[in-house]
Amino acid sequence: MAVSKMKLVNISGSLEALGAVTRACGESGVFQPDDTLSYYSDTSAFSVVREENPFTAPLSALHGCLQNAGLKPDAHAKAARLSDGEAIDFANTFVAEVDEITAARNACDDRIAALKAEREQFEHLRGLNIDFESVLHCKTIKVRFGRLPLESYRKLGAYDDNPYVLFFPGACDTAYYWGVYFAPVDFAEEVDRIFSSMYFERMHIPDVEGTPEEILAEMTAKTEALQKERADTQAQLQMLWKEKSAEGSSVCACLQQCSACFDIRRYAARYADKFTLNGWVLASEGNTLKKRMADIADITVTFKPAEEDGRHTPPVALKNPRIFRPFEYLVGMYGLPCYNEIDPTAFVAITYTLLFGVMFGDVGQGLLVALVGWLMWKCKKMDIGRILIPCGISSAAFGLVYGSVFGFEHLLDPMYKALFGLNEKPIEVMASATATRIIVTAVAIGFVLIVVSMLLNIVSALRRRDFETGLFGASGIAGLVFYTSLVAGLVCQLVLKIRLMTLPYVLLLIVLPVLLIFLREPLGKLVSGKKDWLPESIGDFILQNFFELFETMLSYLSNTMSFLRVGAFVLVHAGMMMAVFALANIFGTFGYTVTVILGNGLVMVMEALLVAIQVMRLQFYEMFSRYYIGEGRSFEPVKLS
Repeated sequence: MAVSKMKLVNISGSLEALGAVTRACGESGVFQPDDTLSYYSDTSAFSVVREENPFTAPLSALHGCLQNAGLKPDAHAKAARLSDGEAIDFANTFVAEVDEITAARNACDDRIAALKAEREQFEHLRGLNIDFESVLHCKTIKVRFGRLPLESYRKLGAYDDNPYVLFFPGACDTAYYWGVYFAPVDFAEEVDRIFSSMYFERMHIPDVEGTPEEILAEMTAKTEALQKERADTQAQLQMLWKEKSAEGSSVCACLQQCSACFDIRRYAARYADKFTLNGWVLASEGNTLKKRMADIADITVTFKPAEEDGRHTPPVALKNPRIFRPFEYLVGMYGLPCYNEIDPTAFVAITYTLLFGVMFGDVGQGLLVALVGWLMWKCKKMDIGRILIPCGISSAAFGLVYGSVFGFEHLLDPMYKALFGLNEKPIEVMASATATRIIVTAVAIGFVLIVVSMLLNIVSALRRRDFETGLFGASGIAGLVFYTSLVAGLVCQLVLKIRLMTLPYVLLLIVLPVLLIFLREPLGKLVSGKKDWLPESIGDFILQNFFELFETMLSYLSNTMSFLRVGAFVLVHAGMMMAVFALANIFGTFGYTVTVILGNGLVMVMEALLVAIQVMRLQFYEMFSRYYIGEGRSFEPVKLS
């Protein structure tokens, strides 16, 4: 449970050396820049280094042209050892070559798309044996190509007395007839009005020659020629990329690195012809950065432990044993710890795994959950998969205690007899006496975990010198004394029949801590040495803290009772599997087998999901709320690869 130690780095020197400095910082892979101006109270002598990144435009153009061309650079290519000018020149030249070929290919695509749209029009007129040149240039007759709704086509009979209201269909579908009508010039306006009233939609035909069949054949030939031309341009692109892919990928990587290094400059501050740059490194990586800077002239590099700078919050890098690292994912969902805060990863890993196993105890289903988790991580690199592996193993371990294997409650009885001399499994979950003990045990587990959470809060708060929270808070020493004393007193009085809650006990261990919690704010200020420790308004203070104290008392009860769900899920699992077997017994041998398999699958998926969510809820709301802030920022050093 540790947060890695950090060091604050200051690099200053001649402005001419800034380029070499930022390059060394980027190549080191251990340096995270920070806003340098924020480290100075008087910034009047400083100015921001405002320089446009010269690598942004060529890099963007290179990525854009490759994307348009359907090409992809090698993500693992090593950066080319070129000067800035050489890399930019190569990118500009290559982009121009690719863009020229791409433009020709895109022109083919546009012409093919246009032909396709025209072809769709003429396909509807395929059934008309008409020479377009003849009819379109006729001066005495108006020609109208288009489509007519089916209902309107059927109503044309109403105009049999008009010799000019004639529609010649070429094709049809479920909604329209496509075709043409003719009208003498003198009657064209009247005929157009009639067809318009029947929702005729006109189709505009370009100036073409031949019949629909001839035109379609010509379009087919043009399309094939364009497709061949497009294929040739695509082949040119592929050939160009084959020749220059290695160089292009390495130049792309080079520009990315140069751009990332140049971006570090915007964190620097300038004064006269000098610069200063602040950032963070892991304490263990300080020498790595120092070695990178050794060959740069006219600069000074200083390191200072993060604890010595009280004005800025250092970034956070977690340091946990390999077995606990998967659970950093869960911690990160809530928020990273502050630099001077306890890293809860190990505590979360242990408690999450144990609670999952307790709530979902089954040997067979647990091993399947572990297998699914392993596959999720191995095949898809899903972080949640690495969490499911220990959770599944824990489930299988507690399944041995409960004696459950895919819901078969007495399958392991021979093993218990052979190894331990027991006639049956150690715990019969569904027995009435056992069920009561499970519920009581769940509450006891909750009590222990809440106490541990309070202890973590005390350590974390005192480390931050937050005396109000650590000494007098609801989860501080005062809260711990009150909670443990109250629970111990009630258990002794009600369960063990020991009269522990005497008047001195109540006054010293229950009433006094409550009073300290009530007065935590002024007492915290007083202990911290602040002069203005008295509240401004006594009345407002009493009223506000009364309701807060009431809420605090309720939280002790609700947080403890929340752990009842741990015991409840133990019983729920056994109950759900009993229901599966009860349903299976209705059917024959085949139906029994199928029902048991499907029931196990359904229970495993549904309950594993519910248990995972419930354990996370217990972590976040019942435990994190007592000791964890989680407002840290991640340590993200500039990395060039």
